[in-house]
Amino acid sequence: MRGTDQQQPTMFSYVSPEARVPADHPLRATREMTNQALRRLDRKFRDLYARTGRPSVPPEQLLRALLLQVLYSIRSERMLMEQLEYNLLFRWFVGLQMDDRVWDVTVFTKNRDRLLKGEVAEGFFEAVLEQARGAGLRSDEHFTVDGTLIEAWAGHKSFRPKGEDGDGSSGSRPNERDFHGERRKNDTHASTTDPEARLFRKGNGKEAKLCFMGHVITENRHGLVVASTTTLATGTAEREASIRMMKRVKRARRSTLAGDKGYDTREHVAALRRLGVTPNVDRNDRNRRSAIDDRTTTHPGYLVSQRKRKCVEQVFGWGKLVGPLRKAKQRGVRRVGWMFTFTQAAYNLVRMRPLLCPT
Repeated sequence: MRGTDQQQPTMFSYVSPEARVPADHPLRATREMTNQALRRLDRKFRDLYARTGRPSVPPEQLLRALLLQVLYSIRSERMLMEQLEYNLLFRWFVGLQMDDRVWDVTVFTKNRDRLLKGEVAEGFFEAVLEQARGAGLRSDEHFTVDGTLIEAWAGHKSFRPKGEDGDGSSGSRPNERDFHGERRKNDTHASTTDPEARLFRKGNGKEAKLCFMGHVITENRHGLVVASTTTLATGTAEREASIRMMKRVKRARRSTLAGDKGYDTREHVAALRRLGVTPNVDRNDRNRRSAIDDRTTTHPGYLVSQRKRKCVEQVFGWGKLVGPLRKAKQRGVRRVGWMFTFTQAAYNLVRMRPLLCPT
């Protein structure tokens, strides 16, 4: 018998969003790990908000919504609010009931900026990492370091001489500037859109971009990110960031750190050895200037570190293909760094879910 195409909606529903989400949905385990991390941040949340006044967006719901934006590649917060209007799965994950109103996008953005001041991304990252440590998922002895470029939210035409008067435009279009044939350097030029962005290229034959640099250290057992930071794009930023991050990483008394040829300098290798870290970085034999001796390269662990270090590229690949790191939507190294660290926490949740809940 053919069913009737009845368009009249029902007035009441007796099925909760909890019952609508399948028991084996991947977001169930992710939500449980997220809630456990958020409970550790309760005191930090209390310090960020006043004791009186109108209630704002709950920080727990705000962070869950931002996590959905990373996991589902939602390109803007305006589209995220639109998804929360009609997506039952998203409402369930964030903690909104069917009758709850979705926040205005401007209110949502201002409350997100409040979390930026409280360094909540770093706290959330550490809380997620603590769960991995408690479950025995991370190594305390063997690590890998690497960096990547994060394209800034600024165009080449905004990169103008410092102190330039007027708009410097040329041609028929206003504010359009012809920079061809002009020698441009970070010492003499700056972006009017994002002054902290630097013109940088990753290697010979690569195009120069206005960008920042994101750095991570992963452990070699399951490839979890154990430290992250964001810096200005400079030629020495990767080596300087690796030393700072290794000082923060909870590790064994003796540990190893793998890396590519860019980390093979005498100053960097000596700094790692002073920290009690064996530098298992790839040898840079060009002009015979490698700082890694045969005593290190002939050790069996060196070959293992070189084989495992390539797994760090998965972090950047996921962050740029799924996450928001292909092109930053924020301006300034601090805002970009907040989202970079939060994306690493989301990556760890994705990696931990099949390890903790294999079925």
